[in-house]
Amino acid sequence: MKTRRSDRLVDMTRYLLEHPRTLVSLKFFGERYESAKSSISEDLGILKRTFQERGTGILETLPGATGGARFIPYILREDAENFIAQIIGEVNDESRLLPGGYVYLSDLLSRPDILRQVGRLIATQYLNQDVDAVMTVATKGIPIAQSVATYLNVPFVIVRNDSHITEGSTVSVNYVSGSSKRIEKMELSRRSLQEGANVLVVDDFMKGGGTLNGMRSLINEFDAHLVGMTVFAEGEFTGHRLVDNYTSLVKVNAVDVNNQTIAAQPGNYLSTVFGTEMGNK
Repeated sequence: MKTRRSDRLVDMTRYLLEHPRTLVSLKFFGERYESAKSSISEDLGILKRTFQERGTGILETLPGATGGARFIPYILREDAENFIAQIIGEVNDESRLLPGGYVYLSDLLSRPDILRQVGRLIATQYLNQDVDAVMTVATKGIPIAQSVATYLNVPFVIVRNDSHITEGSTVSVNYVSGSSKRIEKMELSRRSLQEGANVLVVDDFMKGGGTLNGMRSLINEFDAHLVGMTVFAEGEFTGHRLVDNYTSLVKVNAVDVNNQTIAAQPGNYLSTVFGTEMGNK
């Protein structure tokens, strides 16, 4: 049954948002709505303009018999700044301070609204790079990896500290914890990652960088390629970090246990992605 334009626009928007970075042919949409390619092209023009004006993402339209449309989500600088400011406000809540100077962040990474924005931010950073898989280590990095993988439309793989029989054969590496200097082990199923894959590493928190460095070593064992490393938050660290080429959304500069205060500020995400510090546009 032929579909009205208003209905087409709603359904096309939903379909494109659910299939990011996927080339959808004009023929597919034409058959789906029983509409001429010229009508579909006009519809895509409307969506392209609206997505750009609203900062939803880029809608690429490719001409020719093999052409079509591809939606690539991203976030605007203003929206990124506002979101990071919101997170800093939540992190600076003194009730998050735990014994030993640790900061409680788990509740933030269990909220769908925050995870969606974290995924958009990290996906925006790697907008123009080929990513075949998102890697994280169990367990707190998993929701971040899933969100990022959704926006990039690629699989995510989970590195574990101990093997499960359901994983089959695994590849393991020993690594040095950046903060405690202890030798640890991490493993990944051989079936999880293809040789030559371009891998993006994400995690919830970084201090000395030992876990990120371990995942980098694991990627090398698969003869894969590291695209980049991004963490939700980084903590203050006075020693030598084991990684230096990373991005963080938030940085916890100081924790005063005696006065029960936390001092958080933007990480290097804004300057890395947009070439600006917070508030300096």
